[in-house]
Amino acid sequence: MSPRGVTMPDVRERLFAAAERVLAREGPGALTSRAITGEAGCAKGMLHAHFAGLDEFVADLCLDRFARTARQAEELPGRAGENTVAENLGGIALALLDSAGPTIAGLAMTRPAASLRVRQAMEAGAPGFSAVQEAIAQYLAAEQRLGRLSGGTDTGAVALAVAGTVHHLLMASWSGAPDPRQQVERLVAMLTGRVGAASGDVPDRE
Repeated sequence: MSPRGVTMPDVRERLFAAAERVLAREGPGALTSRAITGEAGCAKGMLHAHFAGLDEFVADLCLDRFARTARQAEELPGRAGENTVAENLGGIALALLDSAGPTIAGLAMTRPAASLRVRQAMEAGAPGFSAVQEAIAQYLAAEQRLGRLSGGTDTGAVALAVAGTVHHLLMASWSGAPDPRQQVERLVAMLTGRVGAASGDVPDRE
């Protein structure tokens, strides 16, 4: 427990990480301000000192994790020519699932005020699925220029398929539903198997 008057570094991230642990261990019903601060090992009022309430906290957690994945996606075009197309696409798709997992996204959807805040932030330009989709499209275009992807591939459509599917899985996953990671892996394998390499090259396979 932090002493009174002592400032903790990176308190937002400490609270976000604590909330993720509570969600993973006990589910959305257990997520309260007291549970979060107790898990973080800080004063009970710390969350309300940094957020207007639990709805704002949940929305900012969701937005923070989306932004983190968008930053990861921005690095994807620079990896063109490395590993395989399937590995690179699958890696960013699974990173999105991991950093903005179904539990977090689903939690935001069950709290109307948090959902509204997320939507308004996205409309105002906060990084999210659109940024990830654009980064994937840029990456696929780079692979086309290297000849590792067919020149006739609609890179925008493939990017939309990956980002859109992950978005759907985040919003629609629930206890007992099929493992979203396995579904993403099958989608990526199907897409990369179809678009393949340029004429004369061996299609990219895992």
